[in-house]
Amino acid sequence: MTIPTDAELIQAQADLWRHSLSYLTPMALSCAIQLGIPTAIHRLGGAASLPDLVTTLSLPPSKAPFLSRLLRLLSTTGVLASNEVGIYSLVPLSYLLVDGVRIDGDASQTALVLAVTSRHYMEAAMGLADWFKKDTAQPVPSPFEEVHGAALFEESMAVLDPECDKLFNEALAAHDHMGIGTILRECHGLFSGLQSLTDCCGGDGTTARSIVKAYPHIKCNVLDLPKLVLHFWGDEDCINILAQCKKAIPSREAGGKVIIIDIVVDSSLGQMFETQLLMDMAMMVYTRGRQRDENDWSSIFAKAGFSDYKIVKKLGVRGVIEVYP
Repeated sequence: MTIPTDAELIQAQADLWRHSLSYLTPMALSCAIQLGIPTAIHRLGGAASLPDLVTTLSLPPSKAPFLSRLLRLLSTTGVLASNEVGIYSLVPLSYLLVDGVRIDGDASQTALVLAVTSRHYMEAAMGLADWFKKDTAQPVPSPFEEVHGAALFEESMAVLDPECDKLFNEALAAHDHMGIGTILRECHGLFSGLQSLTDCCGGDGTTARSIVKAYPHIKCNVLDLPKLVLHFWGDEDCINILAQCKKAIPSREAGGKVIIIDIVVDSSLGQMFETQLLMDMAMMVYTRGRQRDENDWSSIFAKAGFSDYKIVKKLGVRGVIEVYP
C-alpha cells in the first residue's frame, strides 16, 4: 500500500486505541448490571439524575464523579439515553437488563452479559493465540476447553465454577425465550396445521407455553437438551442431530418439518452482520461450533437427508428456517 498521509495515520491511531480499549465497553455494561443501574432507573419512573442514582444505588458520595463517567460511556455507546441536563433514561437495550421485566415471555438478558464478561470466559479469549499455535488432533477442542479443562454442558463446567455454569444456563434460557412473541406475530402460518411439536432445547418450557397459548390444539413436548443447539457444534455433529430429527417426524405431505431459529450470517445486514461475526467468534472461543450462512445451512440440510428448506423470516440477527423431509 502507499504510505499513509498524516491525517490517515492520526485517524488510524485513534481507531487502534478504540479497538484496543473496546473491551472496556462490555465491562462497563457488566458493571452497570451488577450495580443495578437499569433496574434503578426503571423503578425511578424511567428517568434518573446522577444524584438520584447515587442515592438509590447506595453508593458512597465520593464515587459520584466516577459514576458520571461510567454513565457517559453507557450513553455514548447506546446502552442508555441522556439529555443536556444530565437525566438518564432507558432505551430498548437497557430495558432488556431490568430485573423482573418480561415481554411476551422474553426474559431479562443480564445473564448473557455477566457470563461472557466473567473471568473464565475472558481467560479463554486471552488464550486464543496460544490455541492457534497448538497442533491438536481432531476434534479440535475449543480455547475454553484448552484453558480450563472443562466444556460447556458437561459436569466438568459445574465443577470448575458452579456459579458460572448457572449463569451460562440462565443466559441460554433467556436467549431461547427472546423473540418468541415476535415470531408468533410475524411468522404467520409457521405453526398452522401442526398437531404436535417437540421443543428439543425447551429449557423451562416458556417457548412451548407461548406456542400453546396461541395454538391451543398443538400438543407440545419439551426436552431440555441444550446439547442439541446447532451452533454449538461442527457440521458433522449437526448433520447427525438433524438426521435424528428427520427420523422422528412424519413426511412433508403429512406436515412434517423441523423448525430452526438460529443465526443466518448475511453480509447485507450492516451492523447486525458484525454482531453475527462476533457471535461466530464466541462459538469458536467457547464451543466447537460456528454460525452459518445460508449456503452452510443448505449443505448440512442436504447431507442430513432433507429435501428442501425455506427461510421463513429474518428477525434481527437470527432467522426462522423450515426444513422439510
